[in-house]
Amino acid sequence: MADQKTNHDTRERILDVAELLFMANGYEGTSMRVITTGAEVNLAAVNYHFGSKEALLCEVFRRRLSWLNRERLHALDLLEAEAAGAPLKPSQILEAFFGTLLRIGEDSSLGGMTFLRLLGRTLTQPAEFIRTFFASEYAEVIERYKQALFSALPDVPKAELVWRLHFMLGAMSYAIAGTDVLRVLTGCELGDWAGEGAADSVDDRALARRLAQRLMPFLLGGLRAPLPSALQSLTSSPASPSEGDTEPQTPNHLQEKQP
Repeated sequence: MADQKTNHDTRERILDVAELLFMANGYEGTSMRVITTGAEVNLAAVNYHFGSKEALLCEVFRRRLSWLNRERLHALDLLEAEAAGAPLKPSQILEAFFGTLLRIGEDSSLGGMTFLRLLGRTLTQPAEFIRTFFASEYAEVIERYKQALFSALPDVPKAELVWRLHFMLGAMSYAIAGTDVLRVLTGCELGDWAGEGAADSVDDRALARRLAQRLMPFLLGGLRAPLPSALQSLTSSPASPSEGDTEPQTPNHLQEKQP
């Protein structure tokens, strides 16, 4: 029993250190030597528990994504049960999918902002092996949420909804990856723009909350945006704007009714 606990503790320590180092330095910039030094273990221990650096990165993600995927499916199950066969509101779907992810940032036991930044940075430039891994891990969840969006917005072409989901995933990945570009654009720290002082004085829970407050309305706005004029004729929505109109109108099926 003691040996099992020791092995578990060693394994978790390696994962914790690897998660932090992969986030800070990237996959290519993090050597096994640096990981073993940080975790205070030898290379044999890493090989025993994980087998390779690739397998170690996959396991760093798996221990967090297993929880995330369960929570996303559970949230969708509850919403669909409450709806009793009626389509969900798009805002409910986005909150269940993206909101669940953002809540990780407020909980250090789930990886907190360290894991969110690692996930975002890895998704923006995934290696082939991790792309394959993500495709497998996310398959069931993505399919369920796609179908929920198709049901919620039946008059919007499915290809358009897939594109919008793609855009939302990209925005999410870029947002959680970090704020380096924001600093370049503004010359300010994230905390300054949040009205909370310097970034090093703002804890991760506050940053995660502010990120969710800014990002969720942006994602919903993108989902509700007017269809491109070339696609409006493919839906059952009212006729396209006349030649004198300068702005496309949002079709009724993209206007979410408030309760």
